[in-house]
Amino acid sequence: MKTQIYPDRHVDLVERCKLGERKAQYELYKHYSKAMFNICMRILNHMGEAEDALQEAFVDAFTNLHQFRQQSTFGAWLKQIVVNKAINHMRSRKVKWVEIDEFQETLERSDRNEDSFGLDESDTTLEVERIRNTVQRLPDGYRVVLSLYLFEGYDHEEIGEVLGISETTSRTQYMRAKRKLAEMLVR
Repeated sequence: MKTQIYPDRHVDLVERCKLGERKAQYELYKHYSKAMFNICMRILNHMGEAEDALQEAFVDAFTNLHQFRQQSTFGAWLKQIVVNKAINHMRSRKVKWVEIDEFQETLERSDRNEDSFGLDESDTTLEVERIRNTVQRLPDGYRVVLSLYLFEGYDHEEIGEVLGISETTSRTQYMRAKRKLAEMLVR
């Protein structure tokens, strides 16, 4: 099987970084830091920890740049490092994953209330902000799986591998996160 090489508009910057050029590193940092910080925030939900994870991810990326083989774009490669670094930070908090049988009563109540959730199209911006704030209030396990699946594009098998949980647990966490989010938004 032939290895696919993806065109990357930052290939010149990456090559200059490999040569140790600090200005090129700064340019790559400026280009990717905001998006990567947002990933860290969605996973960690804490500004200080997100900043730490982001900085550590960039240090790792620049230290291991010789391992970047252009089998993906630099941004995709960096995103993988950022997600892993943020998850490692989260793990250091001793996150408790929700057991499958927990919150059964809450889930049954949320099923009864699902039809009462509606959106007013004229208030879309306010609604998006309200949903974003509500996602931040979800328990860590729910928020991380929901973020990785919806925002980062991971499938449940990948989420399971990254988090060290089964694919079934990832699916269950995602389903419960959606229900919990809907329940919190109805209030």
